[in-house]
Amino acid sequence: MSDIKKLFSLKGRNAIVTGGGQGLGKSMALGLAQAGADIIIAARHTESALKTKAEIEAEGVRCTVIQGDMRNEQDAKRMVSQVLQEYGEIDILFNNAGTWRGDDAEKVTTEDWKEVIDVNLTGPFIVSREVGKVMLEQGKGSIVNIASMSGMIVNTPQNQCAYNASKGGLIMLTKSMAAEWAKRGVRVNAICPGYMRTEMSEERYQRKDPAIEKWFSMTPMGRSGRTDELMGIAVYLASDASSFVTGAAYVVDGGYTAW
Repeated sequence: MSDIKKLFSLKGRNAIVTGGGQGLGKSMALGLAQAGADIIIAARHTESALKTKAEIEAEGVRCTVIQGDMRNEQDAKRMVSQVLQEYGEIDILFNNAGTWRGDDAEKVTTEDWKEVIDVNLTGPFIVSREVGKVMLEQGKGSIVNIASMSGMIVNTPQNQCAYNASKGGLIMLTKSMAAEWAKRGVRVNAICPGYMRTEMSEERYQRKDPAIEKWFSMTPMGRSGRTDELMGIAVYLASDASSFVTGAAYVVDGGYTAW
């Protein structure tokens, strides 16, 4: 019989969290740190990441901030090299960095489409590929992609075809890599949040966007999610507690997709 405390413990492991300086990434990074993991934050802009670093170190673990654009192959390779140099191995990867653009499909510019796909899908692929090489050589590792319920349903009332397509693609990338690497010790899963109140969406809440009332009316719990409500699933998927889980996409949406 396994010891449940040991199953959920991340002591002695290290986790890369892209875009871990704020929002969902920050909360998940803190959750991993509280479970004992050392944290590496990879971010394009390091100001918020450095503030989060101090909060993570207050949990009694190490934290390193690495500046880089994970859409850029050279930045991703440099990040992996630095982590290996400082930490010796890579146990956990959270592909959290993301962006959003919304508009009617006929108005979406090619530039906006490419930006969303590059950040939300191409970036996670590049980082997963480079980290995956390390994990496959180690014979172990857990990769978690932060997708969205928008990869499974079409949102309303806002139109956001590029975002939906990017997150749907990320879910399928998750399943594809999981199937390929399952017998080689590397697990790949996805978390699919519903409407979460973060820095990215705060402006909508402040101006009382009518869309928010619509979202809540379609959510059984009748509210948005808190960023800390992803901490539990993050630790679960990173830890040995989920050792028989791969290729899964966990929806955390207050029941939105149940109706």
